[in-house]
Amino acid sequence: MKLRYLFLISTLVTACVFSSCSRAEETGNIKEPKDYKAQCDRGDAKACLSLGVLYQDGVGVPQDFVEAIALLRQACSGGVWEGCTRLGEMFNYGMGGVTQDYVQASAFYRKACDRGDALGCHRLGQIYEDGTGDTQDLAQAVALYRKACDGGNAHGCFNLGMMYYDGKGVTQDFAQAAAAWRKVCDRGYAEGCYRLGLMYDNGTGVTQDFAQAVVLYRKACDVGNAVWCFNLGMMYYDGKGVTQDFAQAAAVWRKVCDKGDPTGCVILGRMSEKGEGVKQDIFQAAALYRKGCDENEEGGCADLGRMYLEGKGVKQSNTDALNYFGKACRLKNQVGCKNYALLKKKR
Repeated sequence: MKLRYLFLISTLVTACVFSSCSRAEETGNIKEPKDYKAQCDRGDAKACLSLGVLYQDGVGVPQDFVEAIALLRQACSGGVWEGCTRLGEMFNYGMGGVTQDYVQASAFYRKACDRGDALGCHRLGQIYEDGTGDTQDLAQAVALYRKACDGGNAHGCFNLGMMYYDGKGVTQDFAQAAAAWRKVCDRGYAEGCYRLGLMYDNGTGVTQDFAQAVVLYRKACDVGNAVWCFNLGMMYYDGKGVTQDFAQAAAVWRKVCDKGDPTGCVILGRMSEKGEGVKQDIFQAAALYRKGCDENEEGGCADLGRMYLEGKGVKQSNTDALNYFGKACRLKNQVGCKNYALLKKKR
């Protein structure tokens, strides 16, 4: 759950709404820490937030979490709810030497959420969903994600879609999940586009539409996530929603492979071996199979074992073939297991 939904502080730090850039704009383009301090000392809670952020990040001043917390408390008490949310983050994740305290985090998130801070609502929803700090309450998590989503927080919309999709805290409703992910996608959140693409691809919660799935997969892929590109390659390869185009499929899977997804390397290797969409090149195929196998992609190990057995793109070697078939088998590849047994029997 944490792995699926946890959007760590990087999203908070890089978002202008929580950075010194927005605070500078709102306090007269003041940028020097001493100017923020002067404003803060005069009771400007927004300036306190900006200065707290600088101390938290160590920008323009030595990093000092104790000072950051004091300034964020001033901001929070002064009605700048982003300060409350940042305090919640520090207690939620145990940042800057702060002892992790979900109850404290919940209190700060709730204060921010109650005053309309969408990120605070999203974070509090995560705590209720995970059951950290308070008793797990999935229905409350749904309500908080909805409030976050309505307030413009894309992560809240995404998680709301997941709750509807999985039927957690609410009656399972694929149409509602699709609606939430459409909102996310329209706001530029790529995983929402990918999830919505899957729904159009499979006809889940929406009328099946391969062309629309292609559009959404492409939108997700353009962000650069290899997993989200993979399905776009499949659509081109199978001719679903687009004219079948092996060259386009190969180009997408090259991107997948270059981004570190070994399955993309193996599929591109098979295309290279057959000459589908790319020039036939058995040496390149063997290299791609090896790349996949090195990353424990079981099909790549089985294919590389076959190349060694047949002497295609590599020097023929029954010993190497046996080794790669064995690795494929250990990775639960049935073809690898079968070929390992046959080759072992002949030796």
